[in-house]
Amino acid sequence: MGIVLIMILVKSPMLFAVGMYLPLANTFAMFVGGLLRWVADTVSEGRGHNAAQKSRVESIGILTASGLIAGEALVGLVVATFAYFEKPIPAMFASPSYLVGLVVFGVIAYTLIKVPNDKAGSPDEPAMPQAIM
Repeated sequence: MGIVLIMILVKSPMLFAVGMYLPLANTFAMFVGGLLRWVADTVSEGRGHNAAQKSRVESIGILTASGLIAGEALVGLVVATFAYFEKPIPAMFASPSYLVGLVVFGVIAYTLIKVPNDKAGSPDEPAMPQAIM
C-alpha cells in the first residue's frame, strides 16, 4: 500500500499510513492538535507578525504542547501505579464528567493559541535559532 501511495503521488503517505494503523482516538487527537496549530497560525497572521515573530510563536507553542504530552505520560504512570498496586482510582477520576473535560480542553486550547501569540515579542527582535534538519 505504501508503494501505491508513493506512485499515485499522495502528498504525505506517512501521515496516511499513521492514520491507517492508529486507533481513532489517537488519530483524532492529532487532528485536533493540527486544527489548534492552524488557528494559532491564523491568529498570528491576523496580528501581522513577521517571520521572526512567527518563529517565536511556533517555538513557544511546540514547547507548551510538548509539556502537555509529558504531563499526559506522567499521569499515565500514576494510573499504572494505581493499577499495579490494585488500588482504586479516586472516585472523581474513575467516572469523569465530560462537561468538565470539555471545559478543561477549552482552557488548554485557549492557552495553546493565546499565550504563544502574546509572547511573540516585538517585530525588531531577531528570530530564535531553529533546529537544522
